[in-house]
Amino acid sequence: MTDKTTEKARKSAIMYAKDWGENPIPPTLLATLITAQHLRPPQFLPLLFPPILLFSTYLNLYSYKTDAAGISAAWSGLYLLLARRRKQKFGSKFGVRGVVRGATMGVCGVNLVSGGLVYVMGKREKEGEAEGEGVK
Repeated sequence: MTDKTTEKARKSAIMYAKDWGENPIPPTLLATLITAQHLRPPQFLPLLFPPILLFSTYLNLYSYKTDAAGISAAWSGLYLLLARRRKQKFGSKFGVRGVVRGATMGVCGVNLVSGGLVYVMGKREKEGEAEGEGVK
């Protein structure tokens, strides 16, 4: 009977944000959305963002989660500022391009908040240990 009455520990919103910020998939998703939006016709300034976001994913896969979250948060915030400057007609907000733009800006906002949280609260224990071993 006690098994039924026990509840699972619930995750807080901060834990969900931390999990999102440490995950390598959101920067890759954001790079894909940015590329889909700006590749045809080619717009060169926005196309500078996907390689940097993919590099962030590369760092994350090699256990530099704190640094990868910081890079992802910073470049997501920069893209969000760039994308908000563009004016859009009312009718085009509900087309395919408008939906992709909205999804891109939404992922940018979530990356900005969660990546910033991981970067601010992150620790670099593994990196410090690796540097300490090289000194000996």
